[in-house]
Amino acid sequence: MLVLLHTSPVHVPVFDALRDEGHPGLGLRHVVAEELLERARAAGPAAVAGDVRARVREAADGGARAVLCTCSTIGEAAEAAASEAGVPVLRVDRPMAGAAVAAGPRVTVLAALESTLRPTVALIEEEADRAGRTVRVRTVLVEGAWARFDAGDDAGYVRRVADAADAVTGADVIVLAQASMAPAERLTTAAVPVLSSPRPGLDAAAALVRAGDWRVARRVGGE
Repeated sequence: MLVLLHTSPVHVPVFDALRDEGHPGLGLRHVVAEELLERARAAGPAAVAGDVRARVREAADGGARAVLCTCSTIGEAAEAAASEAGVPVLRVDRPMAGAAVAAGPRVTVLAALESTLRPTVALIEEEADRAGRTVRVRTVLVEGAWARFDAGDDAGYVRRVADAADAVTGADVIVLAQASMAPAERLTTAAVPVLSSPRPGLDAAAALVRAGDWRVARRVGGE
């Protein structure tokens, strides 16, 4: 079973649909903790690190083979909880960051929340170091987008993100920092790749679950 740690309920149907499309049979359990993002925005991600660790431990104690954190703001804290929890923990944007580094050195990050920018830039730079590449990361805060999201205007939110992507120049790749931005991929006319996190994140997490099941099968078989 894969446990997904969300900070918004809007992600639940998105990841259920991606599971049905690409990983039928994969057991998912969703944990929604909206207050973690609210507090992280007010006081910084470090302020909720203990609570994030507790959520990850609860997931492991409840039978999770792996945990996928779908919130970019608290993703670093979630991954840091892996050793204590004893299960793999993946932040949803890590596979996307790796793909961005591979796409070229000029990376533009779009975010609707300022609290997401610094963690996303740090992640991309981490993946660049791991790959032995040099990147130049530029950030764009999409003004007014989060207000549309908060108001439940999903179409207006995604349209603002797509328009911001279309306005980017001088980039080799555009990164949509938040999972909720993913539908903008279908609307943008940007001439460079526009990357979002839900699909590659779920793919990578499903692989972790399969690897865990393989290890369990080996132990049961006595090998």
